[in-house]
Amino acid sequence: MKVLVAYKSSTGNTKKVAEAIYEGISAEKEIKRIADVNDIGPYDLAFLGFPTHGYGPDKKTKKVLGRLCTNGRKVALFVTHAAPESEPEVSEWMDKFKQAAAGAEVVGLFDCQGELSKGAKFIMKISPSKKLRSDAKRDNSKGQPDQARLEKARSFATETMFRVV
Repeated sequence: MKVLVAYKSSTGNTKKVAEAIYEGISAEKEIKRIADVNDIGPYDLAFLGFPTHGYGPDKKTKKVLGRLCTNGRKVALFVTHAAPESEPEVSEWMDKFKQAAAGAEVVGLFDCQGELSKGAKFIMKISPSKKLRSDAKRDNSKGQPDQARLEKARSFATETMFRVV
């Protein structure tokens, strides 16, 4: 089995999760930045990772998922966000990522909290949106993803491999 782990990461959160997933795979594997991936066809399984922007995938991420997730290819998505995983709206955000990858067979989905960048937090604090200001105020993401979350990412990779093989 040949496996790809590809990710988009601006702050390093998604890269950390990608590296943990890569460690959890015991097969022929490669890890790349998503910008360096033109086709997932040569792989039996692709783990594709993205940060959440604006409570879901941004336009570039949707475009990438639309381009790569075709012909029922097997993909496992992993997504970072600044909210705790238990927040009720997180499942809505994950649904948006799954919808963007609708051309593929999504065989797994992992999400975890990552640290909100200082720049994003500042913009949220001064936003006219009451929700954004409130989210910035109650942000508790400093130091995420922590070792426990990275271990969950490794386990996700291992479990996904067992299900797909």
